Amino acid sequence: MANNEINFPDKKFIVSKTNLKGRITYGNALFLEMSGYEEKELMGTPHNILRHPDMPKLVFQLLWEYVQSNKEIFAYVKNKTKSGDYYWVYTHVTPSFDGNGKVVGYHSVRRKPKLEALSTIKALYSSLLDAERNGGVAASQKLLDTKLSQLGKTYDEFIFTL
Repeated sequence: MANNEINFPDKKFIVSKTNLKGRITYGNALFLEMSGYEEKELMGTPHNILRHPDMPKLVFQLLWEYVQSNKEIFAYVKNKTKSGDYYWVYTHVTPSFDGNGKVVGYHSVRRKPKLEALSTIKALYSSLLDAERNGGVAASQKLLDTKLSQLGKTYDEFIFTL
């Protein structure tokens, strides 16, 4: 595997949609380009096909908790490409509703993250991964809660102030 970092242009957006089970139902051209997959390879596939092993499970647990509670979430995510390269994104995930207000899937818009925020995120994610290796997601959650408490911020406030 290559494991090289790739970047995408400023002011461009990666967009994807999934069904309620997290299976990809749509990806824009930049989504396909960055992932390295053909459209036919991705449609119907679990979105976690792009999950990089450096990502703490806790981040995805939080993401699911938010969207399944009909709330939006912002997060920094390291994605893996088909070739094994990776790219960082700042993602905004929201539930998608039908005309009757029923959640029918999820919509994600990703942009290039602020470089200065990534140094903080990389250190945090490394700590969260270590906690997960030693004590599971619960240990990772406890560590994140402690760090947020020390900062006097909620998760959302922390992410927005990076």
